[in-house]
Amino acid sequence: MTTSIRFNNAINKLYNAFHNKTLNPEDCKQCAVGNILDNKDQWRHLTDIHGSTRLNYVGLVHQNLGRKFNGYSPIDLLKIERAFLEGCGYYFTNQNRLYKPDSITDHNLFNGLCEVVSELCLMDSVANVMDCSVLFEFDSTSVEYEVA
Repeated sequence: MTTSIRFNNAINKLYNAFHNKTLNPEDCKQCAVGNILDNKDQWRHLTDIHGSTRLNYVGLVHQNLGRKFNGYSPIDLLKIERAFLEGCGYYFTNQNRLYKPDSITDHNLFNGLCEVVSELCLMDSVANVMDCSVLFEFDSTSVEYEVA
């Protein structure tokens, strides 16, 4: 499978952050997008609400100018962050208010990481590398069982 440079760089950074325990949804420099953007937090100025996929004025200007941050547009970055938060157990109300889980465990972080990888695959139009369902597909008509 051929993937883009931006995809490979993002996956490597997220992998390292997860294993080095520097993946943190509460820190703009250590969340999924913060790690993809080399632990910088300028991306947080693209929206007014943490976890929102709605660009503010600054975000719209960058989006309309075609600005890319390590290969990702402003709206891409907000989608990545939202996927990460939802995967970590955060949820949004109908009023778009963000609620966080009582505690963030390694399990939550891994789920968030899986959601981010799925989102990155979708953005690059590649098969979801986190989808293991292919491993379990088989032809049920060719399976024979012996009963003892």
